[in-house]
Amino acid sequence: MGQLVFGLDIGTRSIVGTVGYKEDNRFVVVAQRVREHETRAMLDGQIHDIGKVSETIRQVKEELEEAIGRKLTDVCIAAAGRVLRTVNSHVEYPFGSDKEIVSEDIYALTSSAVEKAYEEFLKQQTEEDMKFYCVGYSVVRFYLNGYPMGNLEGHKARTIGVDLIATFLPEDVVDGLYRAVELAGLEVANMTLEPIAAIQVAIPERFRMLNIALIDVGAGTSDISITNDGCIIAYGMIPIAGDALTEVIARHCLVDFATAEKIKRQAGEAEEITYEDIMFLPQKIKSKEVLSVTAPVVEDMARQVADKIKELNGGKSVSAVFVVGGGGKLPGYTEAVARDLDIVPERVALRGEEVMQQIVFEEDTAKDSLLVTPIGICLNFYEQNNNFIFVSFNDRKVKIYDNNRLTVADAAMQAGFPNDGLFPGRGKALQFTVNGKQRIVRGEVGEAAVITVNGQPADIATPIHENDIIRVEHSTAGKRAEVQLSELADKEEKLFLQVNGSKVELPRLILVNEAFTTPDYSVAEGDMVEILNYYPLQKLLQYMDLAADGMSNIYVNHELADGDTKVYENFTVEITEANLKSESDIREDTADNENKIATIVVLVNRQPVKLSGKDSYIYVDVFDQIDFDRSMKKGKSIITKLNGRPAQYMEPIHDGDAIEIYWQEN
Repeated sequence: MGQLVFGLDIGTRSIVGTVGYKEDNRFVVVAQRVREHETRAMLDGQIHDIGKVSETIRQVKEELEEAIGRKLTDVCIAAAGRVLRTVNSHVEYPFGSDKEIVSEDIYALTSSAVEKAYEEFLKQQTEEDMKFYCVGYSVVRFYLNGYPMGNLEGHKARTIGVDLIATFLPEDVVDGLYRAVELAGLEVANMTLEPIAAIQVAIPERFRMLNIALIDVGAGTSDISITNDGCIIAYGMIPIAGDALTEVIARHCLVDFATAEKIKRQAGEAEEITYEDIMFLPQKIKSKEVLSVTAPVVEDMARQVADKIKELNGGKSVSAVFVVGGGGKLPGYTEAVARDLDIVPERVALRGEEVMQQIVFEEDTAKDSLLVTPIGICLNFYEQNNNFIFVSFNDRKVKIYDNNRLTVADAAMQAGFPNDGLFPGRGKALQFTVNGKQRIVRGEVGEAAVITVNGQPADIATPIHENDIIRVEHSTAGKRAEVQLSELADKEEKLFLQVNGSKVELPRLILVNEAFTTPDYSVAEGDMVEILNYYPLQKLLQYMDLAADGMSNIYVNHELADGDTKVYENFTVEITEANLKSESDIREDTADNENKIATIVVLVNRQPVKLSGKDSYIYVDVFDQIDFDRSMKKGKSIITKLNGRPAQYMEPIHDGDAIEIYWQEN
C-alpha cells in the first residue's frame, strides 16, 4: 500500500471525505464517507458558519478513521469557483538581436505576465476592502519570434512571449477553509481549486488536445474549465446550480429547504412523492409536476453555462462537453446545454464510470459523477503539493500559495516588490541621426538585484520554502549610452584623392549640427551627425598642411576651383608650385614681412599664453604652447570652451580671449 491521501470536498450541501493511495497508474479508494450539512452553513461554495462546517468535517474524519483503523492528521482541500477570479495576460519581451534563451529569461517573462495580470485584476476589482491572493498561474503557451513554442529554453530568439492565466482568491475564503479544517484537528497538506480537481479526473491529458468544456454542477455554483491544444485555456463559473432548483421546489410546495431537497432527489426515482408542508399537512406531488416546475430554472442554468463557455472559448462553441456533479443529473440539463451550444446531444454527457477506469474502490461504491471532484482533490496531491506558506521578505512576513515550485520571484511578486527591481536595467539610450538616418545606441546593462535566501547568495529562480528569510537589494540601471564621433567615423571607409599626381588617403570629415567637429566629440541626444563623402578644398589644404596663395591656379578635375569646391572620392587636385606654399614657407615669408606678424596673449585655464609667428590664430594653435597630450585619454572627452561657450578647434581666436581645455571625468 502506498502513502494514504486524505481529501475533503467541502461542498455547499455536503462534505465528502476520501482516503486512498496511488498504485502504478491506478488510484485505490480505501474508504469514502459523506455528511450533509445540518443547516445552510455554506452558501454558494463559501463557508458562512465556520464552527458548524468544522463539526461536520470532524464527523467525516472520525468515520474515516474508524473505517481505516488509523488517525488522520493531514488533508487535501479545494476552494470553490464561486470566489475564484482569473485574469488572462499576454507579454512579449524583445531582445533587439538573436539571444539564446535561458531559464532566467523565462522567469522574467512569466513574472512580467503575472505582474501584468495582477495589475489588470486590481483595475477590475470592485471589492476594495477585500484582499486577494494570487494562488497560482498556468502558462497557456509560449511564443518564439511570434510563433507558438512548447519550451523556450535553449532556442535563439529576437522576441519571446507568453499567454498566461493567473488565478486569485479572497483572503477570507482561504482563511475560512483553513480555520474550519484546523478546528477539526487537521492540517492542510495541499490546496487546489475545484475546477482543477474535477478536470484531473474528467479530462485526462490525452484528451486535452481537443477543445472540450467541463461543467462541474454543484449545489451553489457551476464551475467551468476549457481545454485545447494540450492546455487548460480558461476557468469560469456561473453562480447558479442545484440549490436554485431546490429553492423553486420549496416555494412551490411550501416546505423548508431540507424537505425540498428530498423532493428534488426523489423526483427522478418515483412517480409520486409524499411530504409534509410547513403547516404539518401531508401532501403529494407527481414527479412530472416537479420537473415542470424546475424546467425553466434548468433552461436558465443551461443557457448561462453555454454563454459562459462561448465567452471563455473566444466567442465560439466547443467540440464536446463533459458534465460532473450532482446537479448535472437534472433531467433535460445536458440536452439543453447541447441545444444552446449548437452541438449534437451525444457530445454533452455525464461523466462518471467512463472516466474512472483507473479508479478502484475497495468498498462497494458505484462510480458516479458525484465522485469526480472528491477523487480529483486526492489526485491533485500527487501533481503538486500546494499549501500556503509564510516567508520573510525584506523583514516583512508574506503569505504565499505554495505550488511546490515557489521561487524568490514568486515571493517578490506577492510582497509587491517591483518587477524592474529584480532585473538589471539599461542606462538611457542615445538617439541621434547619421546622414539623416536614425541611430540608437543602447545604454549599458546595470547590476542585477543582490539576493540572499537564509544568508546565502541566491537569484530569482532560487527555490524557497516555509520560513525562509529572503533579502533583495534593488537592481540598478547601467550607464547611459555614450559614443564619440571617432567610433562612427572609424566605421566609414577612407577617402582617396589624387593631389598633384600622388594618391592621398584622408579620414572622413564630420559635421555635427552643421558645424565641423573633432573626432573626440561625444555625441549628444538629438545631434544631427553628417559624415561627409567629400572635402571642401580649403579643408583639404589644411589637412595636408598646405596653403594656397589667394587660391589661384588650383584645379579640381582639371577645372579652376576655389576654397568651397567639393572634392570627392578619386577626384584629382592640381596645385601649381608657383602658388603652393607650405606652412613653414609662410612663416618664413612673414619673417621677411614683419607687418604681417601678429602677437596675441590669451588666457588658457586662467594662465596667460603668448602666441606669435602668424598673422592670425585658430583655437588648435593653443595646444602648441601648453602641456596637454590629446593622445593620452584621461577622461570621457575633451572639453573646449572659448569665452565661456563650447568652441571648435578650427575657429579663430583673438587677443584677450579666455580659453578652457580639460578632460571630462567618466
